[in-house]
Amino acid sequence: MITIDALKAYGANVQEGLGRCFNNKDFYLKLINMGLADANFDKLKAAMEAGDAKAAFEAAHALKGVTGNLSLTPIYNPVCELTERLRGKSEIGDTGVLLDTIMTELEKVRALNA
Repeated sequence: MITIDALKAYGANVQEGLGRCFNNKDFYLKLINMGLADANFDKLKAAMEAGDAKAAFEAAHALKGVTGNLSLTPIYNPVCELTERLRGKSEIGDTGVLLDTIMTELEKVRALNA
């Protein structure tokens, strides 16, 4: 099960995330698990692979909110960059590296549950 200490070691800004959850650790960890299961990760990957910039932007923008509210900084930062690079674009351009980073970081934090 994922822990506060594991999230800190991973690089999440746990104090900020906990603050948003009224310092309720159980609630924060529940939200972390919900966030890690967000369907927008799969939508983002599929849209990027299909070259659908609009759908990729929508998924990235949603994930920006989720990862930002949870203070999952290692995922949040590349999601923010991807969101801005896709904003108003009709092509995904050279953003594949950002997708790779996001998915790698997602797997790292999901592995904390093992």
